[in-house]
Amino acid sequence: MSIAAAVQKEGQIAIAADTQDNFGASTVTLENYRSRKIMPVGDSYIAATGWGIYEDILTDYFARASDVALDKKANIFAFFMKFWKDLHEHYNFIKDQTEEEHDSPFGALDATFLIANPHGIFYVSSNMSVTKFERYFAIGSGADFSLGVMYALYEHDLTAGAIAEKAVEAAKIFNIYCGGATDVFQVTTI
Repeated sequence: MSIAAAVQKEGQIAIAADTQDNFGASTVTLENYRSRKIMPVGDSYIAATGWGIYEDILTDYFARASDVALDKKANIFAFFMKFWKDLHEHYNFIKDQTEEEHDSPFGALDATFLIANPHGIFYVSSNMSVTKFERYFAIGSGADFSLGVMYALYEHDLTAGAIAEKAVEAAKIFNIYCGGATDVFQVTTI
């Protein structure tokens, strides 16, 4: 799993994520491997949590994609609808996941996504619903810790980048599936 957090404050949006990948019950040192969980796409940054294969899929997908618009909920939803279709057509190792403990009629990506760009912070759930957040949000196995930190620090005299970084650092301390370094990227809001 992973941790990714985004904060919007005083005209800035910061997105941060850890760099640890887990290989079953194992992990490796930062000197030996560093996962890149935040990917630039145009004027957006996308962080993914879930299966590590999404880093490879998204790198390949965005290398071939053109005119990706992630500036509002409708465009993000349309992108993920196309992405879902393309996953099944172009990546033949993708299978439809069944969530037997849930009676959902919807397919699942088995991953969640956090998008930060000049237009805001957007969360894409595993069933592809899109939510826009005005202040902050976090995804991944350490999200509960990160959300608590962001709630506690938001009203203090800290920048969006400082809050996002502290949110990820807390998850790395308290959740065994989060770790490594912390990557932070920032954009200015429109």
